[in-house]
Amino acid sequence: MDILEARARFQDLREKDGPVDPSELDEIWAALATVRPEEILGEWKGDEFRTGHPLNGALAKAGWYGKTFVAVHDAKPLICRNAAGELYSDRELGKGEASLWTVEFRGEPTATMVYDGQPVFDHFKQVDDTTLIGIMNVKGTPAEGPFFYFFLERVPEVPHGGPHGGPHGGPHGGPRAGEGS
Repeated sequence: MDILEARARFQDLREKDGPVDPSELDEIWAALATVRPEEILGEWKGDEFRTGHPLNGALAKAGWYGKTFVAVHDAKPLICRNAAGELYSDRELGKGEASLWTVEFRGEPTATMVYDGQPVFDHFKQVDDTTLIGIMNVKGTPAEGPFFYFFLERVPEVPHGGPHGGPHGGPHGGPRAGEGS
């Protein structure tokens, strides 16, 4: 599979309502380009591939919105929405926050989010300029998986008001994820 086929297949699978075969995601992953940590800084909206992994649906129940990579050593893995619709970094669920490193996974060095408080790595590859595919790798998971597969879409930067329209960048004018309380 070449990169153009991988991108097309990725789009098909992300729009699919039913279950996705992890082996198809592995083929896509193998064809995509690696990415460096500094290339993925910013805000990202996330979603998951429904592969039958035990985590499928759990993040949605927690109000998961996405991830924010403020700097290489300041990553917020679990940006969630509260009942009022405001975004916040759920440090309790994530057992802290994270940092970005270049880590070898499946023989390739690529941007990886290393959680501070639990043995979890989220490995990333670039689908296109605004999309990443991620594989969550938890200590003790065999090389063949099962892995949790997800994707991130870059939130466009909007001058004077941030991506959510408020004067401080957050929804309803509140602070952006990771800013203030």
